[in-house]
Amino acid sequence: MAPATSPAEKFLVPLVLISFISSILYFTTSSYSSSSLPASPPLLLRGPSHPPSFAYFLSGHRSDSARLLRLLLALYHPRNRYLLYLSADASEKERVGLVEAVKRALPAVMTFGNVDVVGRPSAGTPIGSSGLAGTLGAAAAMLRLDPEWDWFITLSADDYPLLTQDDLIHVFSSVPRHLNFIDHTSDIGWKEQQRVQPIIVDAGIYLAGRNMHFQASEKRATPDAFKFFTGSPWVILSRQFIEYCTVGYENLPRTLLLYFTNVILSQEGYFHSVICNSDYRNTTVNNDLRYTVWDDPPKMEPHFLGSTDFNAMVESGVPFARKFKEHDAVLDLIDRRILGKWRTKVTPGAWCTGTGRWWRDPCSQWGNVNIVRPGTQAERFQKIMDRVLEDWKSGANSCQQ
Repeated sequence: MAPATSPAEKFLVPLVLISFISSILYFTTSSYSSSSLPASPPLLLRGPSHPPSFAYFLSGHRSDSARLLRLLLALYHPRNRYLLYLSADASEKERVGLVEAVKRALPAVMTFGNVDVVGRPSAGTPIGSSGLAGTLGAAAAMLRLDPEWDWFITLSADDYPLLTQDDLIHVFSSVPRHLNFIDHTSDIGWKEQQRVQPIIVDAGIYLAGRNMHFQASEKRATPDAFKFFTGSPWVILSRQFIEYCTVGYENLPRTLLLYFTNVILSQEGYFHSVICNSDYRNTTVNNDLRYTVWDDPPKMEPHFLGSTDFNAMVESGVPFARKFKEHDAVLDLIDRRILGKWRTKVTPGAWCTGTGRWWRDPCSQWGNVNIVRPGTQAERFQKIMDRVLEDWKSGANSCQQ
């Protein structure tokens, strides 16, 4: 007789299978001859008594493959997991080219096997719910690929880090691993009329290759079965909360997913509303840890950042910033002054043991991946983290109804 399975296990299997059917992950399906198999990776220690690790979901659109590669090189560390996503408007040639570019630029990938590229993305529009479906699918896939990471981080090709992964890992080592960093508010104001009540249908959900949405002529009432929260779509979420959203031992994540299917810019409200209407409300740190510059009143998108913003970005102490234009000189400045890397090389860390020369990548050789070497930017980030954790402990800014 087959062993009994729990309701959670029965739900997990089809969800993960759906994620994998819709996403061919090139690196995990590539085959190599026995003579070219990578060497066994150094021992990677995980768990509460070891440094944390992050699951990065890096997304872009057509012609963004070079930007995603540059972002990956700036963020890479063997302890982390990375899933790269080019939207359906990108060609198959660009997607395959990204895979090959990652292999050439990152020798460590062949050993650690921690970078994947989504091979069959769904069509859709960022206005509709297809983007949310892609994020949830990516989270489910990363849980299946590597269930031991600690935080799920969403970034786009418009983003860039303001510290090294050694800095990030060092500071997050002292952070409780159940916390979620998500900018949120229930004060929806003008969004009630323009975002909450309108009904839209994302054609990419049901028509292959369509990237349009349709809006109904009538509106619906603001929910009263749950409180509507909104905020930044860029999040840092704990593995426990991601499991709750994808596996869901309660019905709340699925109920809200059905509702947010027809909400404009659903990624600006789904995770926020789920977390603040669930038992996870006390795990919310009301900060997305991003540096942005907005108009007053804010427009749909923040300003593009440039060299004149560099000092303010450094002093902010936060780990990520957006938005940047491709090839902007400020990115080279961040590479040199903060990350200590060449544009086409990996950000070096304590794990890199090769000799650093302008013609040689110090991260083409590696040693202990369980140690980090924080720098000056880690000190700035630690001060920011201490402050936001004090706010969290006071409960003053978390999921206020």
